[in-house]
Amino acid sequence: MQVLIIASFVGFAAAALLPGYDSNRPQANLEKNARIIALDSDVKEDSYRWNYETENGIKAEEQGREADGIEAQGAFQYTGDDGQVYSVNYVANQGGFQPQGAHFPTPPPTPEAILKALEQNARDEAAGIIDDGQYNAAKYSGAPASPAYQQNYARAQASAGFKRF
Repeated sequence: MQVLIIASFVGFAAAALLPGYDSNRPQANLEKNARIIALDSDVKEDSYRWNYETENGIKAEEQGREADGIEAQGAFQYTGDDGQVYSVNYVANQGGFQPQGAHFPTPPPTPEAILKALEQNARDEAAGIIDDGQYNAAKYSGAPASPAYQQNYARAQASAGFKRF
């Protein structure tokens, strides 16, 4: 315990001797002392909303309500080091945080083979063909499934809620 306390004091002393952090980013000086020029909030028992704006162009707003947890939507914008204004709109709910912005990267297109496989899966399911992911020898060899496989399959179906780690 004494070693931990001594190590903490040495760490704090070393940190005190370090020079202050100065960023070389162009926006850093504007951000360091930016004043808040607008601020508004309204908090109620089952909902809230807030927004603010700073003199260096940062703006943010959000509103939310209690609905089986909190559901919120909002937006923020700021000026990047390249001088471009970046804007983000978002929704946050049981589906998670879902941001959208023109500057976000987009995923590559889905390969044609994957699209065809998804279409085939949808057709199979519509026809009542369900592939549960288990190996079925009869499916690949033309032979009927073994009784052991059928028993294991029935047992797995009966305990579908059980997960192994």
